[in-house]
Amino acid sequence: MTDNKQTHAAPEGQLLLRTVAMPRDTNPNQDIFGGWIMSQMDLGGGILAAEIAQGRIVTVAVQEMNFIRPVKVGNVVCCYGHCVRVGNTSLQLKIEVWVKTLMNDMVTEDRQLVTEAVFTYVAIDAQGNPRPIPREGNAKLAHLSV
Repeated sequence: MTDNKQTHAAPEGQLLLRTVAMPRDTNPNQDIFGGWIMSQMDLGGGILAAEIAQGRIVTVAVQEMNFIRPVKVGNVVCCYGHCVRVGNTSLQLKIEVWVKTLMNDMVTEDRQLVTEAVFTYVAIDAQGNPRPIPREGNAKLAHLSV
């Protein structure tokens, strides 16, 4: 874990995925395994990337990821993301993980940033070859200056 301070007070982007951290996902210290957190980020990001690319995508890179605080069993894990760059065949999403605590069977409104990273996805065709990301009439790209 790093001792970095939270970089912003609220999540950036849209909610991509929300789930509860379970005991089966813990490491030997009884914190949630970082690989599980990363897989949730990729699942949520992959959905948005496929919508933007209008088809099949693959994850090709993840930029630096630092864990700010541990995730505990019972935390509500929320992945948020938004598109930061679109190329000819690839796109990048900034994905953040925030947690809410479950107390007395109620989810608190207090959120804490756990980690963030930029994921790079490539649009591929049926043979697994890179293909162009459609731009004309692509509503998911309307807010970007691409």
